[in-house]
Formats: sequence, C-alpha cells, structure tokens
Amino acid sequence: MARWTTAELPDLTGKRIIITGATSGIGEVTARECARAGATVVLAVRNLSKGEITAKRIGGRLEIAELDVSSLSSVRAFATAQTQNVDILINNAGIMQVPESRTAEGFELQMATNFLGPYLLTRILLPRIRERIVTLSSQLHRMARLDLTDLNWERRPYRDLRAYYDSKLADTLFGIELQRRLEAAKSPVRSVLAHPGIATTNLAAGASSSNINRFSWFLNDAERGALPTLYAATTDIPGGSYVGPNGPGGVWGFPKIGTASRAARDPKTAQTLWEAASALVALP
Repeated sequence: MARWTTAELPDLTGKRIIITGATSGIGEVTARECARAGATVVLAVRNLSKGEITAKRIGGRLEIAELDVSSLSSVRAFATAQTQNVDILINNAGIMQVPESRTAEGFELQMATNFLGPYLLTRILLPRIRERIVTLSSQLHRMARLDLTDLNWERRPYRDLRAYYDSKLADTLFGIELQRRLEAAKSPVRSVLAHPGIATTNLAAGASSSNINRFSWFLNDAERGALPTLYAATTDIPGGSYVGPNGPGGVWGFPKIGTASRAARDPKTAQTLWEAASALVALP
C-alpha cells in the first residue's frame, strides 16, 4: 500500500511484544500503537522511572523491565527473566554519533548499544520467539566501511559518525543473516529490518548530524518514523525484508519494502560478522 498507516494495524490481542528503547521517539510510538492494537507490550528500558512515565502516557497492557542494551550483563539478566514466549522482538534502542566511550565491559559504546547488545538479546531469546524479530537499521549503513578485525575500535582512530555507520551495517548484516539461518533451520520465525528514513527524534541530540532537523518540514516526525517498524512487525512480508519510507532516497514517506546495500547482503561478510560477534559476547 502506498500510504500504509497505523489504521491498517491488525488486531494484536494475545501477542506479547518486547520493544527496547521505548521511553521516547520511535520506540514510544511503536509501543503505544502496539498496545492500542491489543498487544501486551514489554517496555524494555534503561531507566525504570522513565518507563513508568511512558507507560502512563501510553496506557494498555504494559510491562516495564530494566534493560541497558549497552551492557551485556544487563542483556543476560533481562533475557533470563523473560520466561514467557515472545511473539515479536523489536530491537529499537540505539544511540548516534556520541564521543568515544567504552562500556564497563570494554566495548565501544555505539557498537555495544546498536549491535552487540541486540545481537546477544536476540540470540538468547530466540528459542522463545514465535513470530518475528525486527531490527532497526539506517540508510546510513550504506556509508559504512566495516572493519571486521576491529569491531571494537581498538586499532583505528575513533570517528563518531563512522562508528555509527558501522554499527548500522552490522545490524543490517545480522538481520539478513539471521533470516538465512532461520530458513536453513526451517523455522517459522522471520527476521526483518526497518529504518525510519530521517526522523526528527532525539537520537542524535547534541550531535552535529542533528543539524538536518532544521529541515523538519520534509522529514518524518516520530509518528511517521515509527511506521516502517510497525509495518515490518505486523504485516505479512518475507523474512529478510528491508522496510523504509517510500519517498526520495528513503528519507521520508510511508512504508515500503526496499533493498539494503550490496555490502549488507553479502553472506560471507555476514558469516564472518556473526562469528566475530559471537566471540565478543561469549556465545558459541
């Protein structure tokens, strides 16, 4: 559909949906609309107080659980506590163009938050996921020059925006490779990707790249920016799909299935990334 909106959301009654980073922006809109459609939504949030405030704004069947996706120990604790089945996991949480910083476990912060944490969360929860995993990508993954021998930025001079590009290419490679593996295992679960185009949210607050928000009249706001995620999570689309806005350059508009970059679709690179990420997060 050329103008898919939340009016087309199916009845999600009985579905259990986990959404990371759900206290603001696209994550909050996604959570609100899933709850409005009848789902039980788990707000997986770093700050429980903010989660409670968000829950009051949203209403509906909500649970609040602590999760800092930049911390592998937090990811493991959250995933272990999720004893119920999950219909849909939405890996929404992310950061963009922050100064060089390391997590307590020694990982570069953007790679940890945007990729390694969601990778670990998905892998641990996968046996309990029944329908779909949605991973948030970005059109900026096309700008990446991912160094698979230095995912953690230990050898290279740090570049804040380059680190963001790399983390989003890693997400995209992961989402597509996960679908390959699900198909090989004959699993009914689907892995899909979504990106908001350019949305005027607080993702890059304080970063130089946020200057583009001055042109908000031709960008998606959080309401429109959440549509690709909602479309990817709830419509009958093929596994491995890459969903984003239908406007010029995928910058703004309504959801449609597009094509990720050639680099993101390379199976050899994806396999190498999978192995490297598994080693970093101590998974087989």
